[in-house]
Formats: sequence, C-alpha cells, structure tokens
Amino acid sequence: MPDQSQLNLGHLGQTRSAHQRNHFLLTADTFVRTALPGMQKCAAIVHAGPAMGAAFTQYTAEFEVGGTLGSTASQRFVYLLEGELKVKLDAKRADLDPRGFAFIPQGLRHRVTATTASRAVVIEKPYQALASVRPPKPILSNEDAVSSHALNDDPDLQVKCLLPDNFSFDFAVNTMVYQPGAALSQVEMHVMEHGLLMLAGGGIYRLGDSWYPVTAGDFIWMARWCPQWFAAIGKVPAKYLIYKDWNRHPLIGMETSAAK
Repeated sequence: MPDQSQLNLGHLGQTRSAHQRNHFLLTADTFVRTALPGMQKCAAIVHAGPAMGAAFTQYTAEFEVGGTLGSTASQRFVYLLEGELKVKLDAKRADLDPRGFAFIPQGLRHRVTATTASRAVVIEKPYQALASVRPPKPILSNEDAVSSHALNDDPDLQVKCLLPDNFSFDFAVNTMVYQPGAALSQVEMHVMEHGLLMLAGGGIYRLGDSWYPVTAGDFIWMARWCPQWFAAIGKVPAKYLIYKDWNRHPLIGMETSAAK
C-alpha cells in the first residue's frame, strides 16, 4: 500500500479547480506559468482573458530581481502581493510596497520593474471612452491609504474601493474583508462580470448551482448574471481582491459591432 502521508492527490487527477459555463475556480495546484510578449525575467499565470469569454485579462506576474512587464495597448492595473516594484510613468517614478497599486491609463508609456523577487496581480482592459467624459488619470497609491466602508451596513464586511467611482473609470477594483462568519446578505445576479483573487482566509463560494470551498491563492471568474454568494469560514478574516466592469451602458461595444 502507498504511504498515504506522501500521496499526491494531483497524481490521481484530484483538484478543487472547476470549469463551468458561467464560472470557474482555479486553484494553485492547476496553475501553469507562461511568458507573455515583452516580459523579461518574469512569468505569468493567466487566470482570465478573451479566449474564455472575458472582456478583460487578469494574471499573476511572478518577477525575478530586475524582471519587467511587457507593454500593453490597454489600460492596466497592478496590485503588489509581495516584494517591491518600481513604476515609471513618463517622467514620474514611484516604489510599490505590498498592497501598493498603480492604475495606468490606456496609451500612457510606462515601465514596471521588480527590485526584489515579487508577485503582483495585473488586470488589463481596453478602455471604453465616453464622448462627454475625460479619460482617467494615473494613480499610484497603497491600499492602506484607502478608507473602508461597511457593505450594506454590516460592520463585519468591509470594502475598500481602490479606484474612484466616477465615469472616467470603466472598471472597479475593490478589496473586501469578511470577519469569520460574515456573509453576503443576498445571492447576487448582475450585469457585471468579475475576476476575484482570494488573498487571505477562506470560506464557501456559491457560483451558479455549485458551492465551492475556497482559500487564499484561489482565483474565480464569474460571468455576467452568474448567481454568486460568499460566506467566510474559519478563525481568521477572509479577504479578496475583486474586479468588475463598471460605469458603462450594457450596449456600449455592441453599437460598434452592429455597424461593421
């Protein structure tokens, strides 16, 4: 009989990862690393992108010392998980420490370089301009500098909005912290899609008609109108970083396609 303490369940085809029509869960045992064009001394774990139906791309970038991201034709959001990054925006320079983040508008020349071995969340999305609204300006900040508020007046569920909530921005990135036992007050179904990375703790996520145990390091994609609900389980708070498209009419983009 094999030594059960040494048995790698992955070798038996076991995983918590799941891929359904309107959602998927990716766990660290199924992550595959790849190089993206322009990256140097850096690898990407691509979590979501247009190839599977998402309107955005999200990946975890793993930098060696001196590693850099490639360029992008889209707007870019970077959130540092660990290490230290130097961000150059034209003539401006800034250092990002853990929980630091940068928003880089579409078309702005920039460079992101690691000064130590580092890991960062990277979100990229083509900008949907509005004729009457000025495009967003770059942001360099840290989550610790952002005030939190209770979701639906529940003090055990705190939200930090890392990007301003105005029509210059066509997506939002928030962190959410649940005290043990806290839960969303309803099952949500809405027009926004999500990319979600668990940062700490764990709990139960309902996605579609399934319930999944989730823990730090897991990634979740939720399609538009996918039923979704979360409750924190354990002795420590659960925290995640979540993306959603925002501040645009659902017909934007379809008008251009119809005209072709």
